[in-house]
Amino acid sequence: MPLPSDQDASGRDLGAEEIDLLTQAIESGTLTSTKGQFVNQLEQEFAELVGSPLAVACASGSAAVHIAVAALDLEPGDEIITTSITDMGALAPLLFQGIIPVFADVDADTLNLTAETVADRITSRTRAIIVTHLFGCPVEMGPVMTLAAAHDLPVIEDAAQAFLAESQGSMAGTIGAIGCFSFQQGKHMTSGEGGIVVTANEGLARRMRLFVNKAWGYGDPQPDHYFLALNYRLTELQGAVALAQLRKLSGAVKRRRALADRLREQLDGLPGLTLPTAPPGSLHSYWRFPVWVDPDLVSGGVDTLASSLRELGIPAAPRYIQKPAFETQVFAEQNTFGSSHWPFTLADPTAVDYSPSRFPNTYAGLDRVLVLPFNEGFTEQDVDFIASAISQGVEAT
Repeated sequence: MPLPSDQDASGRDLGAEEIDLLTQAIESGTLTSTKGQFVNQLEQEFAELVGSPLAVACASGSAAVHIAVAALDLEPGDEIITTSITDMGALAPLLFQGIIPVFADVDADTLNLTAETVADRITSRTRAIIVTHLFGCPVEMGPVMTLAAAHDLPVIEDAAQAFLAESQGSMAGTIGAIGCFSFQQGKHMTSGEGGIVVTANEGLARRMRLFVNKAWGYGDPQPDHYFLALNYRLTELQGAVALAQLRKLSGAVKRRRALADRLREQLDGLPGLTLPTAPPGSLHSYWRFPVWVDPDLVSGGVDTLASSLRELGIPAAPRYIQKPAFETQVFAEQNTFGSSHWPFTLADPTAVDYSPSRFPNTYAGLDRVLVLPFNEGFTEQDVDFIASAISQGVEAT
């Protein structure tokens, strides 16, 4: 039998609860969040669950990053430091705001940013830091926040893959100035598309809510379109599904952790494998289960092991992404608005220096990482099957 997939019902816990709230939304006849109740309820319950005072729902994880960056109200040509290993949805918003993404190297054994790699990229034009909690493993936030405070830089957390992950007792997404989450199909909870941001800062929350609503001041005495912004609203249909999913989230993450522990126990001690480990005092939420493969001990490295797993029906992904974000055509050829290359025309040359020598851990980490599928549809038998297949693949070398 094929493994459960989060791309269909086999790996998603969509069911009666979502149908019930969706039916209520449809029967209400109100499908816009400006007049409905479900998106508002989603925001309240999400904020309560993660321990943040304020939350604003939006159309996607990309929209979440966009409204977070827009809330800072930066100048074109300003720089934000971000990770070399991330989705374009976390980078395009910066370019649309005229911001220069400055890529920092990562830790080779987690593919996460560190305070040291961020510090190496800070310049007089740096205005913020975006950290990504990759695979559900939280960045070691204490040193990052200390560094940010020393330079008076706000931190945005991309927690799209890290629902209910924890760093030193705080939920991922609630430690920096703004946290961003995604409800895309394959995330810990889903409404197909959708996103949400959290913050403890009322001023940032207001700017983000305005940005979601074309900067129209709903409820203000004399509302207007106060600044340039988009319509990034979540519909009541998506809000109803997301609300039902949210109420299952704690249980879903608990199952993921239990299954990850079971997989770890069976893989522990196999030669040539480094297993995912959260920083001390942190909790992983296992969006995926990455394994780092030493090619000196496992013949053929990640490619050979991935091939053997795929032959058994396990969709293992070598390297996670085939190249760092800065090697995509958007950055390598500066393909943005027509032939203008804007906002790269505003960049300092060092900000767009993508020489491989500046990213040794990025390349080393990608060359060794093998990403295993993981979702709440997995059973203990599924995990045992994966563990057995990996053991056989390693022993065959």
